[in-house]
Amino acid sequence: MDFGSINPILLIASLMVASTPILLAALGEMVVEKAGVLNLGVEGMMITGAVVGFAIGVNTGSSWAGFATAAVAGAALSMIFAVITQVLLSNQVATGLGLTLFGLGLSSLIGKPYVGIKAPGFSKLDIPILSDIPVLGPILFRHDPMVYVSLLLVAAVWYLLTYTRAGLVLRAVGENHSAAHALGYKVVRVRFMAIAFGGAMAGLGGAYVSLVRVPQWVEGMTSGAGWIALAIVVFASWRPWRILLGAYLFGGITVLQLNLQAAGSTIPVEYLSMSPYLVTILVLVIISVRGNHGAPGSLGRVFHASH
Repeated sequence: MDFGSINPILLIASLMVASTPILLAALGEMVVEKAGVLNLGVEGMMITGAVVGFAIGVNTGSSWAGFATAAVAGAALSMIFAVITQVLLSNQVATGLGLTLFGLGLSSLIGKPYVGIKAPGFSKLDIPILSDIPVLGPILFRHDPMVYVSLLLVAAVWYLLTYTRAGLVLRAVGENHSAAHALGYKVVRVRFMAIAFGGAMAGLGGAYVSLVRVPQWVEGMTSGAGWIALAIVVFASWRPWRILLGAYLFGGITVLQLNLQAAGSTIPVEYLSMSPYLVTILVLVIISVRGNHGAPGSLGRVFHASH
């Protein structure tokens, strides 16, 4: 095996790109769960965002239009989940699984005409002066705009949840929806807004896969990224900066195993391919052994407004 063929600078730079779709989806799901709702439909919303974003990007020639429409498509799909679980009081786990199956089927239908078509270009930002810094330049300052948008969103969500009244209300609803309702907070409205945000973020994550990471449409191309995003929320103990760490950890292992394959590793390809998922499962097992790790108190519970 030729380790010399693995460029560490390129490896770390690729890590940031590989992590971005999972980071976006996990950050959105964290906000949803902070509001006390468990939406297992992340994979369905991601794949829908991927196909809608790709279709609009191809037809308009604008990746930005693709991203915007993907966010709307993800949010629209999440509203189906919101109505069924928050208004009709359906079981959240079953509804989320149904949403994933619906999204996979819908994306397959929409994507048929787009198989084999290349996505419009999405140029990288070569930030003057900074991109020329040795080592740090190629790693941090030569990415596409969505990499930086994802990092800004992590900071924005952290600030919102920590320092704003809206964040306090959202956390109160997630911790004890009955007490929040008694204080006059609109629990269902808050949860609808959180679910819509989570759907939009999942849509953006999906669009990143189809427009940037693999600039074409392939059926099932999210390959379980939505499920990994759900796992990372637990890994991160529902904290934004840990979401970033978890996404980059998974992305790093994914990129590393691809580089090892390219370097001619003697480890069978199947084992390398499964390694990111095995590491994720291992981390979750370790976390579960530790016991209580900060899950919102009302997570997954049905809210009945008292009259």
